[in-house]
Amino acid sequence: MKIYRCACGKRRFYARLDGDILHPVSGSLYGDFSISREQVPLADVRLLAPCRPSKIVAVGLNYRDHAEERGKTLPVEPLLFLKPSSAVIGPYEAIVYPPQSKRVDYEGELALVIGKKASRLSEGTDGYILGYTCMNDVTARDLQDRDVQFTRAKSFDTFAAVGPCVETDLNPDNLRIKTFLNGKLRQSGHTRNLIFTIPFLVRYISHIMTLYPGDVITTGTPAGVGPMTPGDRVDIQIEGIGTLSNTVALPA
Repeated sequence: MKIYRCACGKRRFYARLDGDILHPVSGSLYGDFSISREQVPLADVRLLAPCRPSKIVAVGLNYRDHAEERGKTLPVEPLLFLKPSSAVIGPYEAIVYPPQSKRVDYEGELALVIGKKASRLSEGTDGYILGYTCMNDVTARDLQDRDVQFTRAKSFDTFAAVGPCVETDLNPDNLRIKTFLNGKLRQSGHTRNLIFTIPFLVRYISHIMTLYPGDVITTGTPAGVGPMTPGDRVDIQIEGIGTLSNTVALPA
């Protein structure tokens, strides 16, 4: 089931997509909910980021080919960093190029959305993952290399593009991830090349911090990261989910 978060005038709502018709969700997406019979044409809404995380937990160097292109040794345990909720934008919103940076990169990634509170999980993740979505883990690469740690380079407003939906019925172990810059293929990876699996990551992170419904874990990027410039368009395509599209802009 594909769940979208939408805006129509002043109204904000979650909805299931059937063809080009949205059926709004009644109740809590993270608890008891039902799908209404109301029909809202997809063309009548603006798509929002499909969740509202308290935090985004990101995993660095989780694809062998990306570690190689960055000249890094393979990690023996997950390399984690946080992105703030203030960085989140949705489909078709602009990624703003900060004046502090001279190089801003795209990073296409598979992300998961937490479905219920998770803390110190011992085994299994059934019921704790609501579903999966696309993410652009935007990175000010020059600042990352200068700072060594990742906080500034990963945390600018608009540096966490998420969407277009949450797919609740998906096997994340066998997915192709593609990133296009202005229509040209720049990244083509596969989740079978993840170093740390998704169930392992959820359990591992839950022993460090409590995960809340709506929180996002983004699982790393394959090889092929590269720079974007104002005026560019980036499309992140993951089979079974869809395409997340954003443009790049200078600050207003």
